Amino acid sequence: MQLINRAMAGTLESSDAQISIAPGKDGIVLHIQSTVQNQYGRAIKQSVLDTLSKLGIENAEVDVNDRGALECTLRARVECAAYRSAGIEAGIPWEEM
Repeated sequence: MQLINRAMAGTLESSDAQISIAPGKDGIVLHIQSTVQNQYGRAIKQSVLDTLSKLGIENAEVDVNDRGALECTLRARVECAAYRSAGIEAGIPWEEM
């Protein structure tokens, strides 16, 4: 997937995550802020990286502001932000994710 511009998905509400993604040049640059960083920081990082890999994204700047989101919510927010960044609005294969 080719990212075109900066895009966001999610909110800063409790049990949600706000993801910002933009085109990058040198691999994946990931910044994570989380209310549960000490307990789940590695799992959050792995979920984001796995989701980006499944989408075929190799170069991106990603900011994660997590407020205790479940893994499924985190993955959905990353997918949504990536599709928005790529300008894809129709034909999204949600069921395959």
